[in-house]
Amino acid sequence: MHPLRYEVVVRTDSVSAGLEAKFHQLAAERGFIHVSQQQDEPPHLIVSIGGDGTFLQAFHRYTEQIHHLSFVGVHTGHLGFYADWKPTELEVLVDSIELARQDWAKSVVKYPLVDIRLESEDGHENLLAVNEFTIKSEDGTLVCQININDQRFEMFRGDGICVSTPSGSTGYNKSVGGAVIHPSFEAIQLAGIAALNNRVYRSLGSPIVLPQHHHCDILPRAGQTLIFTVDHLHMHRSNIKAIRCMVAAHKVSFNRFRPFPFWNRVREAFIGQETE
Repeated sequence: MHPLRYEVVVRTDSVSAGLEAKFHQLAAERGFIHVSQQQDEPPHLIVSIGGDGTFLQAFHRYTEQIHHLSFVGVHTGHLGFYADWKPTELEVLVDSIELARQDWAKSVVKYPLVDIRLESEDGHENLLAVNEFTIKSEDGTLVCQININDQRFEMFRGDGICVSTPSGSTGYNKSVGGAVIHPSFEAIQLAGIAALNNRVYRSLGSPIVLPQHHHCDILPRAGQTLIFTVDHLHMHRSNIKAIRCMVAAHKVSFNRFRPFPFWNRVREAFIGQETE
């Protein structure tokens, strides 16, 4: 069995930095290899220490390598959907990593991603989102045509559009009236943000869930400067002709070294513990 190679992505605060140092110490005692010591080979495991935002930074740093690595998160603030180990559990986590190496695949769960394909006057660009992709207009009102499977579906006018993954459905998507979807579903969800309906611009007014073999195209009206958000990344573009969104071919992998059901996470995040 080859030594486990790992990397740590850490939030810039003293508590997280202290946990990073402790993790390196515990990992070294078990023979794990920090990739900075062996730059010619990629890591097997990315450990994010901070919160869900730290995980998003880690994901986008390693997007090109997601087919052969997995993530685990330690939260130093509030319990997150991606960072579920407490700072006091660091030794238990490292022990769990070592034990799981005997059958690594059993500890891995995979979540769907959104594949975003931008067509502009300059060519094509591909992006991946683990939570959501949003599009808005810099002028305040987004006007676009939405096609589903190459057929015109609606003309949209409103504040924007949110396209989310199942794991990201608890975020921005939920705040604009989208459904919470279990990550075992290979799907994406399209939700309008403050849609305006009149005789010219008619939209369904309800979120749409598309399965793996479907796609949607967002065709912005010419002349708009668009604001894109891919998870925590923001871009301003004025030359976009079309955006295609679909379930990505690759998924993101997480190590679940202990049970923590998705619906338990949802309950704890939004409802809390019931009191008698």
